[in-house]
Amino acid sequence: MGRWVVFFLITISGLLADQATKLYVDKVMSLHQSITVIDGLFNFTYLRNRGAAFSFLSNASWRLPFFIIISLIAAVVILVAFKRMRDDQKLAQTALAMIFSGATGNLIDRIRLGEVIDFLDVYWKNHHWPAFNIADSLICVGVALIALDLFREEKRLKSSNIC
Repeated sequence: MGRWVVFFLITISGLLADQATKLYVDKVMSLHQSITVIDGLFNFTYLRNRGAAFSFLSNASWRLPFFIIISLIAAVVILVAFKRMRDDQKLAQTALAMIFSGATGNLIDRIRLGEVIDFLDVYWKNHHWPAFNIADSLICVGVALIALDLFREEKRLKSSNIC
């Protein structure tokens, strides 16, 4: 199977999971409603985020066009980077597909709603991590995989230079 096929399969799978969960939460929950999943650790809490991570720029009047433009630029950069990758860079290819999928999922929300639906609420006692969604998870895991791939690539280069 070609790498572009894999890229689009990962992208479509991620987008379907992200958008389906957001539509479901929007349909069955009220805004700010919380459902305990694991007491003291994890809830489904329906929130809307007008900003980026940690509600960054959520009150800026120019935030929506800014985030849409940044998302589109990021998508183009990801596609160009993916095109330039070697065929043996499977982990990095998977990572870029995940990041692309997550960025596209949140872009769809911004275009459709003007904000992003978040609902995954991880916490310990009174300390809550900011709520997030499947798209955010795809981006974070993708970035972690890129870091791992860079580490592996560095080790590969070092070992190939040893005589």
